[in-house]
Amino acid sequence: MRVPKIDKFFNTAGPGIAEMNYMLDPLRRLNYEEVRVLIDQWRYFVLHAPRQTGKTTSLLAMAKKINEEGVYHCVYTNVESAQAARNDVKEGMRAILSGLGQQIIFFLNDPEPYEWVSSILEKDGGFNSLSTMLSRACDKFDKPLVLFIDEIDALIGDTLVSVLRQLRDSYAKRPGLAPISVILCGVRDIRDYRIHRSDGEIITGGSCFNIKAKSLRLGDFSQDDIRELYLQHTETTGQIFEENIYAKVWELTHGQPWLVNALAHQVTFEIPEGRDRNSPITLNMIEEAANQLIISRATHLDQLADKLKESRV
Repeated sequence: MRVPKIDKFFNTAGPGIAEMNYMLDPLRRLNYEEVRVLIDQWRYFVLHAPRQTGKTTSLLAMAKKINEEGVYHCVYTNVESAQAARNDVKEGMRAILSGLGQQIIFFLNDPEPYEWVSSILEKDGGFNSLSTMLSRACDKFDKPLVLFIDEIDALIGDTLVSVLRQLRDSYAKRPGLAPISVILCGVRDIRDYRIHRSDGEIITGGSCFNIKAKSLRLGDFSQDDIRELYLQHTETTGQIFEENIYAKVWELTHGQPWLVNALAHQVTFEIPEGRDRNSPITLNMIEEAANQLIISRATHLDQLADKLKESRV
């Protein structure tokens, strides 16, 4: 399929795509070398950060690199589709296993695990099926499996408990019958989960997943990162950002990645003067863009503000 070439833009929705978006090296942002050490040590660990900070972009870049290096098979999967199942563990697990099977096709070009889903669910039910599927897949593969599970904290109640406990129970079966390393990725660290089960019991995520070796947090942009990102636009289009805008962008965003990108997108694509690539981006234009974002009540801006209501924040 031939995809038409488009001009690059600042990303404000979903994972970054290098061919389409201005973006920083996702492997550098996450410190790939540190992650690789944890994988080589067979660790299960957590990556967390607020939405639209680059978590998924970094995971996808790592999965690609790990598969290219050839030591492990690596599969990324997103379990958010199982959120609608809430406490219906079997239906939640059906969505998770189907998604995992599809991602194995995408990353490893192997359709067989996807074909197992119905029979595994029928035989093992919701509380063992993930463990069974991973065991069969790991036994089949010719290299150890590294598994990235994104949006883990989108799951609700018993479905989340079941996933965490199946991963924990599989831990001792590494490397032949379980992933050699697992990254759980979400908005919160697992120790902050407060899981309301269908029977009314409240448990913590850490008690279900006490095999966690480490929690990594994807950080915000530095002032140098903001400059590097914005200069990509200048190099591509010739449009400059006046020097005095950088202090203001830092004051407004403190490097929060979505805010940095949203501000730049607003000023370079939404403000008429900013769409003229012959016009420099000025301090007044940055302030106007910030006001427009506030008035528009952009979704992620509301989500960031909502986090301020949490006592731990």
